[in-house]
Amino acid sequence: MKQDCFDYLIVGAGFFGSICAHELTKKGKRVCVIDSRNHIGGNCYTEERDQIHLHIYGPHIFHTSNETVWKWINQFISFNHFIFRPVANYKGEIYSLPFNMFTFSKLWNITKPEEAKAIIAEQAAAIKNEPTNLEEQAIHLVGTDVYQKLIKGYTQKQWGKDPKELPASIIKRLPVRFIYDNNYFNDKYQGIPIGGYTQLFTKLLEGIELRLNTDYFKDQLPEHKKVIYTGPIDQFYQYQFGKLEYKTQVFQHEFKSDTDNYQGTAMMNFTDKDVPYTRIIEHKHFEENATPHTWISKEYPVEYKAGESEPYYPVNDAANNALYAKYKELAAQEENIFFGGRLAEYKYYDMHQVIDSALAFINHHQI
Repeated sequence: MKQDCFDYLIVGAGFFGSICAHELTKKGKRVCVIDSRNHIGGNCYTEERDQIHLHIYGPHIFHTSNETVWKWINQFISFNHFIFRPVANYKGEIYSLPFNMFTFSKLWNITKPEEAKAIIAEQAAAIKNEPTNLEEQAIHLVGTDVYQKLIKGYTQKQWGKDPKELPASIIKRLPVRFIYDNNYFNDKYQGIPIGGYTQLFTKLLEGIELRLNTDYFKDQLPEHKKVIYTGPIDQFYQYQFGKLEYKTQVFQHEFKSDTDNYQGTAMMNFTDKDVPYTRIIEHKHFEENATPHTWISKEYPVEYKAGESEPYYPVNDAANNALYAKYKELAAQEENIFFGGRLAEYKYYDMHQVIDSALAFINHHQI
């Protein structure tokens, strides 16, 4: 091998790729990171506009109860004390999320948990067996009223499918509480990096060869011994078994010069299916920010087209998981190519989970 040959070529400058690059460099390896986009950070990329840090690819609230992960990330950035309390807007009616006693009190004009549980039990009585799809699971958890107003339309927009066609596992992530607590997450630690996420990736990749606007499949690559690939696994294998399905969206960013507070919350979900966007993000509310103006982003679901759209969330139903299993079997046979991260593993990772996964990969592999 030539002297300028890299030990590792890392495809993707998001969490998994950037962490691997940083940790491998600490171990004395020569690393080159490439990314097809013109920036680092993957979907966590933030950009400062008019003294406001915009989450360009949608909101990312860091949360974890994993002490190891929390200590690791705090080496690089400091967090504020942001608590995620989104709200739902159904035809002008405002409800608290996640579903809790504030939600049930407004919906049914009740005050006690026993009253809410009784209403839900009555409405969920029709679901006699283990729920087999998202609609059944939602009704089982929160009853028909909450499902009809706050879940059904939003889900149809977000996934582009009838909730009856989606796996029950999707809605199991949603918290339901019979207390007056609208903190979305239960984790011990929560917040937003002071100054945005991009600085984290800048620190992780400091001193490392970085090549942006570089496509692994089309562009000339530097010489390397091994590859860590974090892109779509079906694309890596040229879709030979078929294309995996993802949920995706586009964002319309709007500057509002005539107000310093557009909606009073960082995120408002629009659950009526006739509203074309799923939510509006007002970025300044992630941080204490006294600007006389504001930035908002409207999130529009769009049809995913492999190779053209940005893949966001895997559709982990039975058919897609079976397809992924075929690609995973191929990946397991590779000797010098490793697959990691949300797209390569076709797995819905929260940020703390992908950090944990990347650190485990570095610690458990022979490098």
